[in-house]
Amino acid sequence: MTLPLLDHILHGNAAQQRRAMAKAITLLESTRADHRAQGDELLTQLLPHTGKALRLGISGVPGVGKSTFIEALGIYLIEQGHRVAVLSIDPSSSVSGGSILGDKTRMEKLSVNERAYIRPSPSGGNLGGVAEKTREAMLVCEAAGYDVVIVETVGVGQSETAAWGMTDMFVLLQLPNAGDDLQAIKKGVMEMADLVVINKADIDPKAATRAQAQITSSLRLLGMHGTAEQHDGRHWSPSVIQISALLGQGVENFWAEVRQYRQLQTDNGELPLRRQRQNMAWMWERIDAGLKLAFRQHEAVRQRLPQLQQQVLGGQLAASTAARQLLDAYGAAAALSAPGST
Repeated sequence: MTLPLLDHILHGNAAQQRRAMAKAITLLESTRADHRAQGDELLTQLLPHTGKALRLGISGVPGVGKSTFIEALGIYLIEQGHRVAVLSIDPSSSVSGGSILGDKTRMEKLSVNERAYIRPSPSGGNLGGVAEKTREAMLVCEAAGYDVVIVETVGVGQSETAAWGMTDMFVLLQLPNAGDDLQAIKKGVMEMADLVVINKADIDPKAATRAQAQITSSLRLLGMHGTAEQHDGRHWSPSVIQISALLGQGVENFWAEVRQYRQLQTDNGELPLRRQRQNMAWMWERIDAGLKLAFRQHEAVRQRLPQLQQQVLGGQLAASTAARQLLDAYGAAAALSAPGST
């Protein structure tokens, strides 16, 4: 199954490639064991064709205008000769588990451009504002020849930093008049940002200028501007700019900042090191997920789980104690099944 997909992703015409990309990402997102094996095979085959794209993470609170900004940026980049892939993450309902997946509707012009590919995915409750298989989807897009891959996060607040761990540059969108001065110095997502963008600056230019000054000052307080080494011209210092995505103002300036960042990080060796660290983090993340799944499916755990759950619900047993007993049961069973055990 993976060979036709591989061929169409790498060499197919526009229609074949888009269908193959959609099928490949769906395959990689599947939880079926046979699909996981096929997905691993496909990724291994695609890997030599990846790594050349710029990976750009876009985050910000709901309503900041992420989709409008990405559409304006995408159209600008296509006019400059680029091919743009957008991996947009929609929040999944904690009640039904469903997701609207409406980003293609919000990016109406970009979604119909043959040089753009937009793939909405549900977060599935995954923490950090991204979907579980966003990294895999990114590699599919790169192998298909998209040279700018944008990850648009859910927009859940200052803990939304997972996109920072999978992209070359992490951009935080902010609003003018979004709160008091202390909003600008909250740690978390702010100190991860490589570039802060004040969007909707046309609505209140004075407020946008104040926000730019406040955030610039806050970045210094967070220690992101302060060392002499950062100002020697060989290291990037996060900056703050203003744009109006709706009017298309400031997009060219934004891209100039991105290009300067990429060139600097490539020249000083930080970009390849960042990707290496991200790949190792990705490996351990998948190990953690695999161990959690194996734990839940293990017979020793499944046998004890209902009783321990009832004891925890009834207040007869501390949750931490129940967890430890389940882990001990899993560890003992795993030790017995290990090679050489008696």
